[in-house]
Amino acid sequence: MKPLPHAIFISHGGGPMPLLGDPTHREMVASLQNIAASMPRPDAIVVVSAHWEERVPTLTAGPSPSLIYDYSGFPPEAYEIEYPCQGKPSLARDIHRLLEGRGFESRLDEQRGFDHGVFVPLKIMYPAADIPCVQLSLCSHLDPLFHIELGSALGTLASRNVLVLGSGFSFHNMRAFFSPGNAEATEANEAFEGWLQQVCMDPELPEHRRRELLVNWSDAPGARFCHPREEHLMPLHVCYGVAQTPCSEMRKVTVLNKKSSTFLW
Repeated sequence: MKPLPHAIFISHGGGPMPLLGDPTHREMVASLQNIAASMPRPDAIVVVSAHWEERVPTLTAGPSPSLIYDYSGFPPEAYEIEYPCQGKPSLARDIHRLLEGRGFESRLDEQRGFDHGVFVPLKIMYPAADIPCVQLSLCSHLDPLFHIELGSALGTLASRNVLVLGSGFSFHNMRAFFSPGNAEATEANEAFEGWLQQVCMDPELPEHRRRELLVNWSDAPGARFCHPREEHLMPLHVCYGVAQTPCSEMRKVTVLNKKSSTFLW
């Protein structure tokens, strides 16, 4: 079995659709299940979800976080999903100290629950809900260098058998998801995916150059079509910051009829 990755960036799909049997999410579900089965079990998971932004990095610190059904327009069963995994306040406090020690203003939130960027992929990967979890917010300015450096502050978690899971989407244009496909959209999707895969995977690329490219991601081909707003890409920057190496594995999946990627470091 492969060692536990330091960090994994996943494309988490559309709201609760992966848990409702949507056929356009089958590849994603199978890929996440395979990833979880192919690596050692972590003792805890820190999830950086695209669906939580705060002024400063903020950590869930409650012992039993509730679920936040932060989506609308789905059938009743979407609001009855359960995922009763525990929080880990001691880990949240440790991370808070790590961040403060690296100069990051941060805070603990004992009341906030887990949004669907947390419970949807975890229910697929670890359906028993028996691994404690802490959620870490993005910072609302969405500065890419800041989020790489935020990930760097989490680099020691791997030695504690803690997995950092970046839950976002390598393609996130909501209008394009639900519009008829066209050649221009396909070209932009494929161009940005190709750029992102090369930047994250190329072992010959010096790390200072990889970092520079990720900081200036919006200059990539198709970038602003694929990400009109970058909150679903920033968890990748955190994951890269954890390892600051080329990724060790990449998986391509088609989700909602768009090409997307998962990266493991």
